[in-house]
Amino acid sequence: MAAQVEETRPFILDDEQASLIRRQEIKKKVQKAGLLGINTVVMLVVLFPLLYAVSMSLKSPGEVYSSTFRLLPESLQLSNYADAFAVAPLGQYIANSFIVASLITVGQLVSGALAAFSFQFLESKGKEIIFALVLATLMVPGEATIVSNYLQIGQWGWLDSYRALIVPFLTSATTIFLFRQFYKSFPIALYESAKMDGCSNIRFIFQILLPLSKPAIGAVSVNAFINAWNMYMWPLLVSGSDRYRTVQIGVSMMNSVDSQSVVLMLAGVVIVLIPSLFIFIIGQKSLVKGLFAGSVKG
Repeated sequence: MAAQVEETRPFILDDEQASLIRRQEIKKKVQKAGLLGINTVVMLVVLFPLLYAVSMSLKSPGEVYSSTFRLLPESLQLSNYADAFAVAPLGQYIANSFIVASLITVGQLVSGALAAFSFQFLESKGKEIIFALVLATLMVPGEATIVSNYLQIGQWGWLDSYRALIVPFLTSATTIFLFRQFYKSFPIALYESAKMDGCSNIRFIFQILLPLSKPAIGAVSVNAFINAWNMYMWPLLVSGSDRYRTVQIGVSMMNSVDSQSVVLMLAGVVIVLIPSLFIFIIGQKSLVKGLFAGSVKG
């Protein structure tokens, strides 16, 4: 009976042990508070240009060139956003950017998945050399080929069309690399067993491989859409009319010498940022998961 009472007796800490535990808890709280403070400062530094652009877009034209710095506007001028749509066909520009970015994203998904499948699962001589050459294109800046691409597009008669905006970007070395790295986590026996059951390569890709590659698809989709949405130099060269002009080019052309146009341009910039921020916020988990999914095999 005494033994049973002894077993149920609660464990009592002495003063030294209790003091040590309290110090550890205080240390953890201080570290968390410090990390929270650092993250808050970094967040404010990173978000300041965006917040400042939003603030400027809500100011009146007279406040833009005021000698007194004011982060917040004296009165919210929400009419600037409506005026921006009235001054320029922003709706057409946004629709063009959505069409271009969506088709480029789909094209990169299909071409990247097919190319990565051939590099990973098909046996052929020199495929590693070819893959190395594909990756080597990442080292070539876009400005080095933009003139030759423009001349070629001009010879084909594609200037000022959706084809000129979309076709040159339907494949990407980054997309192929991400897909292949993810495919490395799949055992080759999966492909061999599917072939033994009479499954064709196309059927294996679209019915087996891609359904299992959702993290990679999410990462590629977010990356491709945001890059296509933010393109500036190439659309500036190949689009010459409002019918095919993308939103990045259209907003930049709203700027002129008067303060009214500056305010409207900033309102347009904020409107342009919303879709890309929305896509990034929605797909950030898929982006991170897809980038690191193929780094660990198992």
